[in-house]
Amino acid sequence: MEKMGKIDSNSQHVEGAAPSPSAMESGKTEAFYVEDRVAHLSEEHRQYLLARHGTLDLDPIPDMNDADPYNWPRWRKNVNLGFVVFHAMIGLFTASSIQSAFTNISADLGVSMQRTSYLVSLFIAVLGGAPLFWRPLSNRFGRRPIFLISLFCAMIGNIGCANSHSYATMGLCRAITAFFISPAAAIGSAVVAETYFKQDRARCMGVWTLMVTIGVPIAPFLFGFLALRVSYRWIFWVLTITRSTVSISFSTSSSAPSPSTSVRRVPPKQVTTMTGSLFKFRRIDPTPLRFWDFIQPLSYFSKPRVLIPAAAYAMIFLWGSIMLTIEIPQIMPEQFGFNTQEVGLQFLAVILGSVIGEQIGGLISDRWMLIRQKSKGERPPNEYRLWLSYIGHALTICGVVVFCVQMGKAGDKWNITPLVGAAIAAAGNQVVTTINITYAVDCYRADAASVGVFITFVRQIWGFIGPFWFPNMYTNLGWNTGAGIAAALMVGVSVIPTMLLQWRGASWR
Repeated sequence: MEKMGKIDSNSQHVEGAAPSPSAMESGKTEAFYVEDRVAHLSEEHRQYLLARHGTLDLDPIPDMNDADPYNWPRWRKNVNLGFVVFHAMIGLFTASSIQSAFTNISADLGVSMQRTSYLVSLFIAVLGGAPLFWRPLSNRFGRRPIFLISLFCAMIGNIGCANSHSYATMGLCRAITAFFISPAAAIGSAVVAETYFKQDRARCMGVWTLMVTIGVPIAPFLFGFLALRVSYRWIFWVLTITRSTVSISFSTSSSAPSPSTSVRRVPPKQVTTMTGSLFKFRRIDPTPLRFWDFIQPLSYFSKPRVLIPAAAYAMIFLWGSIMLTIEIPQIMPEQFGFNTQEVGLQFLAVILGSVIGEQIGGLISDRWMLIRQKSKGERPPNEYRLWLSYIGHALTICGVVVFCVQMGKAGDKWNITPLVGAAIAAAGNQVVTTINITYAVDCYRADAASVGVFITFVRQIWGFIGPFWFPNMYTNLGWNTGAGIAAALMVGVSVIPTMLLQWRGASWR
């Protein structure tokens, strides 16, 4: 949120530092580790932190200022997070909103089911690239103005979709909607990193990633009922109404640090009251925009501590989310004769699996790191968190195999076994989502927005490609062979590179 009150131009957040070797050799424990991190603070600063948080064991160390988001009261942090995660959910929610109505849209626009699915693929691709445009603007003008512009313009795009009567026009309006709804899906990671301390970061990052993930299955689950009873065009009208409501309610402002450092600087003249911060848009960073600012996130292609978790996550997301949510609405109406409502109900398995998986990826992940810190008396390396990602890899591989094999055996009689596999795969996908994004952000916390944009770019572009070859693969090679290909790709792109990252990641700083 945009800062309120004065902030010293020299103020900064200090990331946790490992204790000195001599301290560890002498047997000093966690208390000394904490003392080592706050040794540079003035007595006044220490007393401020104790009064505000009740402890000095904070990572990073906040400024001595009530306007610093790390010093906000818990309720305000949670309200801010609630708006951001809901906005993030709406992006992929909108992308998948038409999936349960593929049959209706195909008949109405006179195109094949395969071409109808491209309306989702196009949306996914734009969601991946558009944040490159929005990230530098959010750093210059703050998160809140960008979020509000995003919601308002996406609302107009959905009105266009509701009134589109040709395939080309529908595709154009979907692309416009995707462009404007994209910021929160990428910038959300920065908002979490700028607001919550490290011991809470995976849990809160998990809330954000969970909402991004379950936005995919929740939309067809809900809109399947709608499309059966009224025209599928009401899907777009409901999305329009939802965005107009959120735009009115989205009255909190968002933090915006300097784009390249954890040092938070706001000119002293930019002093505002709470009311002023809610209803005034202004430039908070006078730095001129450069072309490099728009492509800077792509520089993470050269940084393995972000590239590897991004690629590993993208492959898991492709099979544990995209494949399931694309194949279910394409295959099941033809194979089992499902209507839109029955198709929508199948997505309940993906929703439940994602919620269950988040318990490992978020809450248990934070506890995992905290237990290690207490036992060793120092902050564990970021790579230690990756141990839990193997649970996600295994679950996704097993779940996808079960889904594919059981779909191949089902014939024309529906049974629940493919959905059991879908739920297992969704749980694994959610574990990997939270673990990998949290790991990458922890490695480059000062540039969390760019990390989020890069990960979103890799995930969405790879997700865009999948729907073009999934149907042909399963038709030509069969479900069992398709399951083998999926497992091989996940092992080759996700599991093995993650093992390499754990082994060498600490030396790639």
